[in-house]
Amino acid sequence: MGDGVNGGSEQAPQRFFTGSEHPFDAEDLVMASGREPTPERLERARQLIEKEGAKALERYLP
Repeated sequence: MGDGVNGGSEQAPQRFFTGSEHPFDAEDLVMASGREPTPERLERARQLIEKEGAKALERYLP
């Protein structure tokens, strides 16, 4: 007898993660943007990470 949609009693997660609070690299950033990693895109992603930090990835995550 739970409150869940299917009658279960699952508890909500205590904390949600978007991904940017964990280490990520240039390839992760390119993939999050929905593109294939190429040398040029990886270099631009490295520069963006260096400039903006986690904010660079957060724009692509929910």
